[in-house]
Amino acid sequence: MKIKYSKDEDILIIELSNEKIDYAAETGPIIIHFSSDKKPVLLEILEASEFLSEVIKLTANTKSYKPSEIII
Repeated sequence: MKIKYSKDEDILIIELSNEKIDYAAETGPIIIHFSSDKKPVLLEILEASEFLSEVIKLTANTKSYKPSEIII
């Protein structure tokens, strides 16, 4: 897994595998790129600083929960 951040564009890129990208789907500030066999290959988080700040706020308020119980 590789993680990159573009400060100029405020995009966080998480490369999950080296498989060839076949298509992408966008949901909110997240674009998920998939291989031809529907496995996620790459995640792009647009407006990453805002997104991550919201995730941090949510996790700070849910310290009594297990990670598997937190839905973002």
